[in-house]
Amino acid sequence: MKKPINPRLLSVVSFSFVFAYLLSFLFEGQVLYSIIDVYGVNAHPYILSAIIAHLAGLLTCGFFIKSQQAAKHTVAVGMLICILATIPFFFAPSILWMLALIVLGFLAGWTVAIWGYSLKAFTLKNERIKSCADVLIYSNIIMIVVNVVAMNASPMIGLLLAMLCLVIGSVLSLQLPVDVNEVTLTEMNHKPVSDLKKPLLVLCLFVVIITINSGLMYQVINPAFEHLTGLVSWFWALPYIIALAFMRNFPLHNKMHRSLFLYIGMGMIIAAFITFMLLGREAIDYLVVDTLMLGACGIFDLFWWSILGEMLSYTKNPAKVFGIGLSANVLGVLLGDVLGVIITSIHLSKAEVAVMALTVVCITLVMLPPLNKQLLLLLKSHVYLNSFDLMDKDRQEGILNQSQMKDPLTEREQEVLQVILSGKSNKEIAAMLFITESTVKTHVRNIFSKYDVSSRAELITTLLKNHTDS
Repeated sequence: MKKPINPRLLSVVSFSFVFAYLLSFLFEGQVLYSIIDVYGVNAHPYILSAIIAHLAGLLTCGFFIKSQQAAKHTVAVGMLICILATIPFFFAPSILWMLALIVLGFLAGWTVAIWGYSLKAFTLKNERIKSCADVLIYSNIIMIVVNVVAMNASPMIGLLLAMLCLVIGSVLSLQLPVDVNEVTLTEMNHKPVSDLKKPLLVLCLFVVIITINSGLMYQVINPAFEHLTGLVSWFWALPYIIALAFMRNFPLHNKMHRSLFLYIGMGMIIAAFITFMLLGREAIDYLVVDTLMLGACGIFDLFWWSILGEMLSYTKNPAKVFGIGLSANVLGVLLGDVLGVIITSIHLSKAEVAVMALTVVCITLVMLPPLNKQLLLLLKSHVYLNSFDLMDKDRQEGILNQSQMKDPLTEREQEVLQVILSGKSNKEIAAMLFITESTVKTHVRNIFSKYDVSSRAELITTLLKNHTDS
């Protein structure tokens, strides 16, 4: 009997090929740049059109695709259209190029957002950081192969390889099952939409601002080293892959907070623009600048991809959350691209470019504490509740006793509160305490009332306030 393919692995591999097409051709891809260079036309209108269309696709997908079945069919049809829409680039520039890029960008945005369904269905919540890392690593490895061919051999052969990635990815995605993993369904917390909106908004603002530097990299840093074609073709994404591999395999139980990695990444971005300002344009200079910049990109990309992956447990429409979250990345790159084009046209000095980049980093540094707070409130089972659950009983009781209440809790309410703090849903609490779910809801309402809070997030904040301040 043939052993069934692991759906998580199949999902990761299929999307890696699709994403490799996006990276190598459509989204600031070296294949597209190489083809444009052959004909000597202005690249900016084409690049910006593809990015804007991709942004639109990411933002709108979740409003139309509302089931895993619809997601699977949409990917199949969309990838077929993408294959056909890539054909005009084998010929001289025409209006078809622009139309094709708009179609390709939009459909690629839908496909990326749709992967949220697979990520939620086939990967357990605490493993999603690994699935996200795997996709980013594999897709970039494939992209490097395509880029090397396009930049050093033939852009058209590179385009063929990019199309082959699209074909492989679409064929593999058709093999994915539609039934959602039962374990994933039982972990669904059914949180109010309001609990998700604010953390998602803060995360998106953070991503938009920090990725402006990525757009500057494409338009300012990369062109400065375009004479190092051979080196750039294979080394460009290597630091990114190494950073992702490190973050993927970093022990999840380690006490080092995620925010520390973000500060390290910000320091690397600062160092990248300072070294770009101070160093020359030789190969060794490129290795230093690119290692700092792309290493930081790897840290940040996996951070928000994994956070979005965890957020999927709080929504019935993964495509909407995943699409909106990743659209922030695209919007940041778009703004950085526009800023880079302006910088290039008015011939700002390297020092002035560095100051702009440092200003962006300073803004994100200010945003980091409130972002961290919002994520901790939402993903409390990942941070707050785990830390509470691992404390000894005396310390737990100390934290509970320090909290101010309008009225003392009853014995049963205390039991319910303890189980809430272990990250259990109302249904799971009912099963553990052998009471009905309706009774649990009543106890939870009473607990909220006595602590003068309106949600579990507020309850956790109230209970841990003295602990986190100490």
